[in-house]
Amino acid sequence: MATQTESRFSRYKEEFSSFLTETWIGYAFAIPATVLLAVIIGYPTLRGIYLAFFEASLLNPGQMEFVGLQNFAALAGDPVFKEALWHSVLLTGLVVSLQYLLGLGLALALREKVPGAGVFRSLSMVTWVMPVIVMVIIFQFMMQNGFGPVNIILDSLGMRTTYWFGEPGVAFPLIVVMHVWRNIPFYAIALLAAMNSIPEEQYEAARLDGAGPLERFRYITLPQISYVSMIMIVLHVTFTFKNFDVVYLSTGGGPLGNTEVLATYVYKQAFEQYALGYGASIGVVMLILMLAFTVVYVKLEETD
Repeated sequence: MATQTESRFSRYKEEFSSFLTETWIGYAFAIPATVLLAVIIGYPTLRGIYLAFFEASLLNPGQMEFVGLQNFAALAGDPVFKEALWHSVLLTGLVVSLQYLLGLGLALALREKVPGAGVFRSLSMVTWVMPVIVMVIIFQFMMQNGFGPVNIILDSLGMRTTYWFGEPGVAFPLIVVMHVWRNIPFYAIALLAAMNSIPEEQYEAARLDGAGPLERFRYITLPQISYVSMIMIVLHVTFTFKNFDVVYLSTGGGPLGNTEVLATYVYKQAFEQYALGYGASIGVVMLILMLAFTVVYVKLEETD
């Protein structure tokens, strides 16, 4: 009798284990997360695309008039939109290029076990975790006329001083500097982790074959960090292209529109001009551009 009970218990145990390992159990666990993502990401995205085909005001959101592609046609003749698009593309290209190149150089330096590398690794993420508003306040303080450290140095050298975030030719480069200052350590740590995963035997074999430092970097290091590089570049292109907080908090798109980007223009159209449909059409253009970039870049990376 006891033997029959133990056999039955073992069978129940096996059936329960099989039940837990069924594929549909995994789907059941994934459903809540999928529903949550659909609610907080999918619905706003679809709603934004829907609004782009309507003339809608934030003051009367219930009164919408279908206008088809008129919002997109208006964008083609909007000089502020064209300027904001150019600024977004330029900012993204400069920032991502500088971040990757400087981060790669820093990662290579750290890989050589330079003195203080351990301390740097511990402190490097400070810029990444620092709130954007704190970073902007620090930079604005440094650029203040009269008591900012930058202007104090310039004044001591007999050079012109002013509030540099209000200078048309300087505000945009300062925004580039803030982006780069914030993200270089993150690039360096990510690329350094990828480099450390490369087996040392490959470098030893390359040295025995007479390969110099440049050849080892070109044929061993670069190919094996390409996947991490792709992820970093795709993520930061999308982050930078749609970046709002750094630009809006530091200059608000000024002076004279010299730092206006698509994200700040969307905000101004929707929440200052109350043109919800027109603002949504700008967002749709941003979405299409980023999807096109991601698909093309990933395909090219897979081809390589």
